[in-house]
Amino acid sequence: VAGSETRIEQDLKFLASDELEGRGVGTEGLNSAAKLIAARFKEFGLRTDLIDGQPFQTFELTTGSVQTGTSLLSLTVPNDPNIQVRSFAANKEFVVGSFGGAGKFQSEVVFAGYGIDAPDIGYSDFAGLELKGRIALILRRTPKQGSKDGPFSGPHTSGRHADLRSKITLASSNGAAAILFVNDEYSGIEAARKLADQIKEVNEQIAKAIDESPLATPPADQGRTDNSTTALPPTVSAEFAEQLNSLVQKRRDLLKKQSEFDPDPLMSFGYGGNGEVNTVPCFHIKRQIADELLKRANQPTLSELEAQIDSDSKPRSRLLEGIQLSGEALLERVKTKVSNVIGVVDGAGPHADETIVIGAHYDHIGSGGAESLAPGSKEIHNGADDNASGTVSLLELARYFGSSTSKPARRLVFIAFTGEELGLLGSARYVKDPLFPLDRTIAMFNMDMVGRLADNKLTVFGTGTSSRWEAQLKQTAEPFGFALTFNPEGFGPSDHSSFYAQKIPVLHFFTGTHPDYHRPSDDWEKINQSGIVSITQFIAKQIDLTLADPTKPDYIELKETAKVMRSGSRPYVGTLPDFGGDQPGYSISGAAAGSPADKAGLKAGDRIIQVGAIKVSNLDDFDLALRKFKGGDSAEFILMRGQQEIRVNVVLGDPR
Repeated sequence: VAGSETRIEQDLKFLASDELEGRGVGTEGLNSAAKLIAARFKEFGLRTDLIDGQPFQTFELTTGSVQTGTSLLSLTVPNDPNIQVRSFAANKEFVVGSFGGAGKFQSEVVFAGYGIDAPDIGYSDFAGLELKGRIALILRRTPKQGSKDGPFSGPHTSGRHADLRSKITLASSNGAAAILFVNDEYSGIEAARKLADQIKEVNEQIAKAIDESPLATPPADQGRTDNSTTALPPTVSAEFAEQLNSLVQKRRDLLKKQSEFDPDPLMSFGYGGNGEVNTVPCFHIKRQIADELLKRANQPTLSELEAQIDSDSKPRSRLLEGIQLSGEALLERVKTKVSNVIGVVDGAGPHADETIVIGAHYDHIGSGGAESLAPGSKEIHNGADDNASGTVSLLELARYFGSSTSKPARRLVFIAFTGEELGLLGSARYVKDPLFPLDRTIAMFNMDMVGRLADNKLTVFGTGTSSRWEAQLKQTAEPFGFALTFNPEGFGPSDHSSFYAQKIPVLHFFTGTHPDYHRPSDDWEKINQSGIVSITQFIAKQIDLTLADPTKPDYIELKETAKVMRSGSRPYVGTLPDFGGDQPGYSISGAAAGSPADKAGLKAGDRIIQVGAIKVSNLDDFDLALRKFKGGDSAEFILMRGQQEIRVNVVLGDPR
């Protein structure tokens, strides 16, 4: 590749500009990036008309939720003629949760404590509770939060059981028709205490600053024209005055915040993300509304129930007899069209019907959000290294092979993937709906974050997926001076994983993480452009050698290499997620060789809908369900294979 730093810089600056809005899914900036890539593919001589005359492989993703009206929530007391209906005020007394589903409901109410099921520590809010068809009233977070030796104070325990998704999964699996979340008391008290401590601290800072202020008294005769000896008033420096004014303003802001403090705030719409299509309606209600429900049912107050649970770490779940609630959650999912961008260089000769895929993802994380490593930041995350660097490398390779006067020995398919940051969605979509048969796709080369080459250190993943890779890489690295690090695994957090799951040898190129990763500071000025040129030339060499060899790279199935879906204390299964699945359940793209899932016969395309007694609507549900078991247990998996429901027993492995 006769790489041009000028050309790379031009495209890099555009892709990583504020104008492209961080190339987040759902932004016009992502569409602009797709158009640039398509234009470059066409300019470089690639075929870009294979999908209805276009280069865009388009599909839909759910990117948010919107309210379609004012949601409703009403109390009915059948046995009290004085109050048949009490309608609660939307956005004042309750809010609908974006993380729930849409729909109507009317039923009895059950207080389900904190919505926790933790048999390993002898606590379950659902034990002996009849919840099917009823509305679950659930406290947020966990019992005894202020205690260091409480049942949920161990490492990772509180966070897992406090998670909204876990509570929704458990309540839904127990048959809840709807869920009412209510704030726990401790969180409000603790927030008020922290605010008071901040005010106390700033008051102390002001007092200390005044005590230590550098007061300066001018000489008695300084600046005078008379004979007076009266001293002038002390003065302070401008720097001290600015410091003191800043502290005073900080105190004003804190006092204002304290005067407006609400110990029982409602969640803003959008908090907690978006639910699945089959999620039950979820609301967040004020504590005073929960107390009203409890009082109508002749039950203790919410504070009293919390205190009782804290006193002995035992649940206090119960039916609230004599009352009913009806309601309707009015919301819908927002879907956005996104596209992989595909260009093709046709091959010639006896192996022309074989395909090599060359890819890089072009999306990033927009203005941050949950994927940002700069908490609370709403700045544009330009993603120059992640992955504008891989995208410009892809374009350079497309230019090199597309402008050649002779056709390659095999077909080259260049793909700029979308949705990688949301879970390899673009590559998952391509392998589900490939333009050319996957059984004739002999290799996949991937570039993700290749813009920060330092000390010529280059990491290559997938070196164990074919017996030829490592020797070939070593033999060709010397002219470039690369210090190579080999990682044999074919699975990892980028788009090559989707192809390795289809038994295709892969190589993935990477220059390493850095302090700017997933932060607003990942800007184009920090990119090593000459490094990109060298890496692109090196990858072109690997592709040329693969094209020239009449034998295709052999595929090696590495035993238990999959590290996706391993997490802490839960048993090991070895499933490989298919994040592109659009039906309820946990879809998998395969199973790691030799893993419990592989031994049980799970296959790519299977959709797990239940594990044990827990219904599974997504990956989080699957993770939660596994935590009900330990290594060595046999768990029944119910899954859909096409239109057929299958039950298999999986002997779970020890946690990893």
